[in-house]
Amino acid sequence: MKQPLVLVGPMGVGKTTVGKKLAKEFNTSFADTDKIIASEHGSISSLFERLGEPGFREIESNILAKCLQGSGIVATGGGVVTTESNRMLLKNHNVIYLATDGNNVASRISTRNRPLLSDGENSWKNIYEARKPFYQEVATHEVDTSGKSLATIVTEISTLVRQK
Repeated sequence: MKQPLVLVGPMGVGKTTVGKKLAKEFNTSFADTDKIIASEHGSISSLFERLGEPGFREIESNILAKCLQGSGIVATGGGVVTTESNRMLLKNHNVIYLATDGNNVASRISTRNRPLLSDGENSWKNIYEARKPFYQEVATHEVDTSGKSLATIVTEISTLVRQK
């Protein structure tokens, strides 16, 4: 893989889990922008507290730009697409949008560590609906993860990538 394969989608859709499996499948590296941010700057919730969302998004943009210079699989934070400059960067890459009907997301996300989910599942639904056009805008391919096993999702993405 010369360019990174980037996974975008809402919080709790499984970008990290899918990304790790894809990295094994393609025998390549894996980077998770949220994990990099947390390791370099502290927890995301504390960054939101200290810097607000604009400050966090600036850090996130810098990390994304660095990750896109390499190769491998990159899983982004759910809100990376809210920044126009990030969307412009992503349009030059192979981006898989992991779509969902949202039915299984509530069991996967903890509102405790998610600064934007003050109202739990309702907040998640509102955020997802607002961001969905941005995910679709940057996506090279859309993969609906609803009701599918991890193995099925990974196989579907692998097939798409190998067809290019």
